[in-house]
Amino acid sequence: MILNPKEIMIISNQKIKKAIIAALADEDMMKIMNSVTDEPKSIRTIMTEQNIAYTTTYRKTKLLLDKSLLVVDRFEITPDGKKSSLVRSTLRSIAVKYEKDGTVFVEAEENINALKKVMKNFLSIE
Repeated sequence: MILNPKEIMIISNQKIKKAIIAALADEDMMKIMNSVTDEPKSIRTIMTEQNIAYTTTYRKTKLLLDKSLLVVDRFEITPDGKKSSLVRSTLRSIAVKYEKDGTVFVEAEENINALKKVMKNFLSIE
């Protein structure tokens, strides 16, 4: 990944490119990423707001977390005493360009709020 001064990354890693393109091709994954761009949310909240089945929301959120397109922002305890993860998108915007020779360019704008939170948590680990 190459970072320029506007916080736009040129994605050069093929695995990350494929993960981004796959997420953009999946309607539910796009709904999930859009839902958590500005604020972290629980899977239950995403499911309710985006009208996606719970198992689908859980499975696709896990895939997005595994590909680092989402991060766990924090944990909360629900009213019934269960621990719930609140997730946030790592990217604010994505641009994909396909060239005639088969070259695919992917540029992404970082979601600074998510990255600051992750770095703050990472740096505070003792």
